[in-house]
Amino acid sequence: MGSPELGWTALGVEPVSAETRTMINVDVEKPLSVVLFSGTDDKLTAAAVLVVGAAAMGRQVNVFLQYYALEAFRAGSVHTEHSLSWDATDEMRRAVRAHPGQHWSALLQQAKEVGEVSIQACALSMDMFGLEQQDLDPLVDGVEGVAAFMAGAADGPVVFV
Repeated sequence: MGSPELGWTALGVEPVSAETRTMINVDVEKPLSVVLFSGTDDKLTAAAVLVVGAAAMGRQVNVFLQYYALEAFRAGSVHTEHSLSWDATDEMRRAVRAHPGQHWSALLQQAKEVGEVSIQACALSMDMFGLEQQDLDPLVDGVEGVAAFMAGAADGPVVFV
């Protein structure tokens, strides 16, 4: 879904200096936690843009994969085309597919390279679908329960995608 040569600049995101973070009053001590429960390319991309933006600002990011997001993160499945959201019109579908931005998996990999990003699969969802850690792409760091995720979320914002 896009050209790999388009990176941070194409997204309008570059690592942000401590001075800039102070000026815009970003509390990087509080993690951003993203609950990703959809496996559609548009939602995966939207989540990846949030993650890479937060990582570029120096924020710790926790991604929690639940339900249908797990399918997109299966080993060998990350780079296959996943459907778009049911509410996307034909015009929107064409625009999303034609956009030259980076694939969501490349954005997540960049976020991990530039910041403190953890991607964890939900233990309950893994059990529900009969999956083991080795069934998932190496982008996924591990498997954890909801209590561990919520403890890591601390008092930072939690976003559902």
